[in-house]
Amino acid sequence: MIRSNDIQIVIGSWGSYNECNERALGSKWICLNNYEDWEEIEEELKAQGFELDGIDEELFIQDIENFPCDSGVNWDYVHPQTLFELLKKSGILDDDDKYERAEIFCEIEGYQEWKRRVEEDEENWDSDMYLYPDFDWYDLGHHFIHDVCCHEIPDWLENYIDYARYGEELSYDGFREYSGGIVEIRR
Repeated sequence: MIRSNDIQIVIGSWGSYNECNERALGSKWICLNNYEDWEEIEEELKAQGFELDGIDEELFIQDIENFPCDSGVNWDYVHPQTLFELLKKSGILDDDDKYERAEIFCEIEGYQEWKRRVEEDEENWDSDMYLYPDFDWYDLGHHFIHDVCCHEIPDWLENYIDYARYGEELSYDGFREYSGGIVEIRR
């Protein structure tokens, strides 16, 4: 059974593509979450008829589904092993929370920045990321004034506080809006 965050790819071969042979349309869909290492994927490709030491040695990603960072990436120039190893390092193949965080991070910062973070910090790439789901700028401002700073504001004064504007001011400190709320990304 395929889950919504199972990352699947079709692996193509430039040699077969250029020869227009039976593998020109690529492999069957491969769910990367089901593999522990690249050698297992190579075995699957061989079972599908790929000649990895011959015509099919130059691989590329022909199609991809459920990848959390799908903007601005030309998959024709990404080797599937490179992507697989990056995903393994990041931890998103085995951890639903990390997958969700990768979606949010990529929505805000993009694939290249996410990739850079994973290459530097491996599975700790999200250690300085804090989510405030279902928050808007008003909620964030209210939260910081009342819950974080613990200011006691008289009821009559609350009408004069622009919580949304205060929340937006926090964007200078790494707070950003995403489709599901507010996220703080430090560094």
